[in-house]
Amino acid sequence: LFMILWLKGVIFNVTTVDLKRKPADLQKLAPGTNPPFITFDGDVKIDVNKIEEFLEEKLAPPRYAKLAPIHTESYSAGNDVFAKFSAFIKNTREDVNEHLEKTLLKALNKLNIYLNTPLPEEIDANSTEDITVSTRKFLDGDELTLADCNLLPKLHIIKVVAKKFRNFEFPSEMTGIWRYLNNAYDRDEFINTCPADREIEYAYLDVAKRMK
Repeated sequence: LFMILWLKGVIFNVTTVDLKRKPADLQKLAPGTNPPFITFDGDVKIDVNKIEEFLEEKLAPPRYAKLAPIHTESYSAGNDVFAKFSAFIKNTREDVNEHLEKTLLKALNKLNIYLNTPLPEEIDANSTEDITVSTRKFLDGDELTLADCNLLPKLHIIKVVAKKFRNFEFPSEMTGIWRYLNNAYDRDEFINTCPADREIEYAYLDVAKRMK
């Protein structure tokens, strides 16, 4: 959500909150709910996807940038990667670890194929060159979209946590994913809205289960 606001050029303030001792105002706004949520004209939205849709609708051109991807496939690319990662990192059984790792790799490979497959606009019908591998920076082209705001933070978390607790890294042959991440690390909108690696590792201390 920080990325979305940043990309749209919205000026906003950030206030940190101790979720164990939430301020009374916060509890009144959305009782029993942890951030992120949004309130507008008395209406409270707590689902992240609904918040994204709301921001895209309300913060619209010409004043604010349009962030919806052109290709609907960009929305769903990599949508199961985080679920596969969660199953892998929460597993405590050595006998199923290899299977869960393979399942995660399969989901990552599907994303890698999408990132390496040229989009229609990358293929010039009048060109004699046959473009077989995409060179685009992000999911939907060379600009960040809502799809990236959703997927990139998850990919970064996977990269940090899987390395720390499972000594797992994205395979070097997954060139599409590495190109995608490296391009994101060149963008202020991404690196300045990412938690520090140590904060991500700390957040997963109780989530990443030890093998038995």
